[in-house]
Amino acid sequence: MDLAHILQEMKIGDTPDPCSVLTALNRVRERVEVEEDAGRLKRVLEETAELLSLAPLDRLFPEVNADLRAQYLGLINSFIRYAALPICDTDSGTLPAKSYEDIPDKAQTVSAVLLALSVQLQKALEENRQAIRSLVRTLVPTFCIFSFTHLQEQPWTNAVSRKSARELLTLTVGLTDSRSVQELLSGKADEDQKGFLGPVLDTLQPNLTKENWKRNQAVKHVFSWMLVQVGRPWLTEYLEKVFPTSLLISDDYRTENKVLGVHCLHHIVLNVPAADLRQFNRAQVLYHALFNHLHTSEAALIQVVLPCLLDLLSVLEKPPAHSGLPRKPNRFDDVLRHILTYMEMEHKLDLRRVYAKNLVLFIERMDIVIIRHLKRLERVIVGYLEVSDAPEEKARLSILDALQKTLQIAWPRMERRMGSLAQSLLRFLVDVSSESLPTELKEQLITQASHCLLLLDHCSKGKLQPMQHHFVLGMANTSPAPTAKLWPRHYVMLVYENTPK
Repeated sequence: MDLAHILQEMKIGDTPDPCSVLTALNRVRERVEVEEDAGRLKRVLEETAELLSLAPLDRLFPEVNADLRAQYLGLINSFIRYAALPICDTDSGTLPAKSYEDIPDKAQTVSAVLLALSVQLQKALEENRQAIRSLVRTLVPTFCIFSFTHLQEQPWTNAVSRKSARELLTLTVGLTDSRSVQELLSGKADEDQKGFLGPVLDTLQPNLTKENWKRNQAVKHVFSWMLVQVGRPWLTEYLEKVFPTSLLISDDYRTENKVLGVHCLHHIVLNVPAADLRQFNRAQVLYHALFNHLHTSEAALIQVVLPCLLDLLSVLEKPPAHSGLPRKPNRFDDVLRHILTYMEMEHKLDLRRVYAKNLVLFIERMDIVIIRHLKRLERVIVGYLEVSDAPEEKARLSILDALQKTLQIAWPRMERRMGSLAQSLLRFLVDVSSESLPTELKEQLITQASHCLLLLDHCSKGKLQPMQHHFVLGMANTSPAPTAKLWPRHYVMLVYENTPK
């Protein structure tokens, strides 16, 4: 089908006047906004894609000015509204999956139109039409938001619509002479060229307010995906735009939104200088928001909150080595005290795994000041060694790692705790030797426990070697790792009974 036939189908004559194509596009916009029949509307969009593909460049872009930019922007927005997600008026901010069943097909149709226009814009740029760049900068934010919406695996996308969104995003990156999505959003530092994160956020902002962000289920995912694409040093410039929104999402009552919001906040903490985070008490506000999340019993939320809080504490507090003498308790101590309290009483295995994994990170970061918490830490370690979380034993592996770190860091204070820790470790070895665990995992547990015993012996200056206990400790250095057969139950019990109480 040629251009003349397309224009005839749209009731526009094929005249030399370049405005005939623009008139046809304006008529398309009017029809899209008033047409209610989905089948006819889809045909109109398919004809529009063909019109954009066949029309000469001088008839598509006769004179690039403010009016033409506004005309194309309005046209594209009318197309995107055709594939818009249904409004969600529920407090949960989610709709059943069946509510989105027709969105992927609509999105694919709209993508075809936007791809056709993007190809024509690329051709115009290749012909060195510099005036087209202003039109490109006007349209790119809308292209990005549409692509980000349908790029991720969500209830409103399928494999075909995601492929179309990726193609559109790839073309959009090319239109801006960028090498990646990250460069598209961040800009080029070497050329002092700003990226499109600012304009995209400005376009998205009306949907990110407290009243509106739940009305469109895709908005939070678009914001999150886009945010993590931008790192240092570019993110600092947009801190005032992304920080409040991230806090808003994290403050929701639904766990999945809290996790998403904390994920965004952690990215901000890692990619914004500490001085900017401390400005206007942002870091203090964030600390209180994150600390409140520690009272939850959701493992998924604790898993993202603890690493974020640990990195934030490094912004708020000086490292122990530079804090001066005497080292006064600070927020590191408050958080660890809270964690250890919850660890002692926690019985859910998934939460125990999360706590034990992150405890290692806190011990490493706090360094020597961990000695303030040795009494409670000892109770936690002993308690976690007694409870199996088979089949992977992640909690006990992590708690053994935490014990090793503690012995290496706080070794001058460990001799007085030698008795209870040695008993716990030997009891642990007895239990592991009789449990039906995979051989490789059993060897890993035994090796780590043996290493802890060896470190404990060094901390006590050899006092942990009554009778023939040196044989047990020596097994930690054997290669390959000792197996359960190398630890006879009666021998371990003999050492246990002769360990100093």
